Amino acid sequence: MNKTMRNMLIPGVVAVAVILIPAMLIQTRIISGYPAQILTLGALNAILAISVNMVCGITGQLSLGQAGFEALGAYAVVLLSTKLNVPLPVSVLLGGCVAALFGFLIGFPTLKLEGDYLAIVTLAFCEIIRAVMVNLKNITGGPNGMQFSTVLTTSLVFGATISYLSIMTALVLIVVLLQNFLHSTYGRAILAVREDEVAANSNGISVFRYKMIGFVIASFIAGIAGALYAPFIGFIQPKDFDFNASINDLIFVVLGGMGSITGGILAAFVLTALQEILRFLKDYRLLIYPVILIFVMLFRPQGLLGTRELSFVNVYDGIPGFFRLLKTRLGGKKSGADKGAKE
Repeated sequence: MNKTMRNMLIPGVVAVAVILIPAMLIQTRIISGYPAQILTLGALNAILAISVNMVCGITGQLSLGQAGFEALGAYAVVLLSTKLNVPLPVSVLLGGCVAALFGFLIGFPTLKLEGDYLAIVTLAFCEIIRAVMVNLKNITGGPNGMQFSTVLTTSLVFGATISYLSIMTALVLIVVLLQNFLHSTYGRAILAVREDEVAANSNGISVFRYKMIGFVIASFIAGIAGALYAPFIGFIQPKDFDFNASINDLIFVVLGGMGSITGGILAAFVLTALQEILRFLKDYRLLIYPVILIFVMLFRPQGLLGTRELSFVNVYDGIPGFFRLLKTRLGGKKSGADKGAKE
């Protein structure tokens, strides 16, 4: 098989299988509503992890306000769909664009800051957005939130299937587009800025420009996550997008690895499932996150994958070697047993 074709075919087959197989199992009720909801929520958290990773891991900035952009996307899709009768898929894209616009407006004066200062400004932005949503009662419903009924929430099996399909498809598309972007000239310039701003600037790379590009892309992805969250849950309120939400998204990235997109996705699914599995512990399950982070910081400070990416092509290439090794080991044990029997 041609190397280029193989590199495209293997991830494509995996992506289609990840999207279609669980969707068919949900539709046929082999996977019931509760596990389906956990899977869908894991995919949604994975999109948020990519957003945070774009800022913190890839661009090299510390942002604590991604939940604010998520809130903008969520409220935008509800208002556009209910007030202006915009079709839901178009509303989702527009919700991401609204978040990207605010990302540009916030990033333009603040991205000249670094480190703790940028984190404080983005945190303040998140709290300002939440406060605005609380006080605009006639538009956003205030602290009581807004109901958003669609076929995704009214139809149990069909709604669960479409929710999973739409959110997982969005996740796969974001990963594919972002990976292609990072291998482009713009993506390599952003990585150069992350590694050394002085060296990048001395080689003619506009540090501020590429920081802005990374920040706007991250804002757009967070807006898409919020726009998908609203029709999936069917109800939004300002407290869903507070400081704790931003910290949870940051935990996915810290655990998975700063700069590793697949690491953040893996951590998002694992922690989402773990939170539900430990629900019997009630409030004590909230202690799990700090304990996990402590162990990660002590024994694996770079996260599960560090800056590396999980490659299905490499996994595929390693399968024959694994079976050869297994066959050799089993053959060695068998010959040793036969020798002992003869003696």
